[in-house]
Amino acid sequence: MIKIVSWNVNSVRVRLPHLLELIDSVEPDVILLQETKTEDSTFPREEIESKGYQVLIHGQKSYNGVAILSKLPLELIIDHLPGNKDDVQARYLEAKILIEKPITVSTIYLPNGNPVDTEKFPYKLDWMDRLHLHVKKKIDNCETFLLGGDYNIIPTADDAVDISKWYKDALHHPESLKRFRSLMNLGLTDALKTFNSKPYEFTYWDYSRGSWEKDNGLRIDHLLASPFAADRLVDCQIEKKFRSLERPSDHVPIWCGID
Repeated sequence: MIKIVSWNVNSVRVRLPHLLELIDSVEPDVILLQETKTEDSTFPREEIESKGYQVLIHGQKSYNGVAILSKLPLELIIDHLPGNKDDVQARYLEAKILIEKPITVSTIYLPNGNPVDTEKFPYKLDWMDRLHLHVKKKIDNCETFLLGGDYNIIPTADDAVDISKWYKDALHHPESLKRFRSLMNLGLTDALKTFNSKPYEFTYWDYSRGSWEKDNGLRIDHLLASPFAADRLVDCQIEKKFRSLERPSDHVPIWCGID
């Protein structure tokens, strides 16, 4: 089994001890990171390479940032989401794992989109439209791939304690949901729901008082598998213990196993 983790680390330099603990305790083969919040030159490459990982980075100072870490041979495909050459935000990275049965992995940090009455919401919708076009091409080419990341999308009422509070939020706005469902309808599989149909299985708890203690979270981090990748899924789990660590990320890792 190949274990692939996705994690919005919320600053890889601040959370480096937690990342190293993830490596030691979960033993992932591949790690898809989001919101690394650092330029390529200040990414803690040496500490991660010392653990046996190849490192691919698309960084950005103080904001955004994505990375792929792999113990398996890795080949960069693209370091941006196609469709807008003027978009300089570091939110997408795609690489192929070069194994006997190759699989392409992408790390995604989809825009939050709030407030919806600003330019941030149209940017989110355009980004999702571009993602749809890119994924459709991959589906049409019969590629085997996994899209992991922080999608900033609450898909259903089961993914928040009180979904009514989110109806006007970009994370559950009708236009956001329309695009997410269109993406899923290309033939993608939600890896977690394949193995765990229980409601209120969260991946994110904000830093406001009591959110973690009251389990008032959201499921906004998703591992989405193409049809050929879905056939190879063997497990999917959320590592909630990382939210209880000292100075934690507000997200926790989620991983799936691929045969």
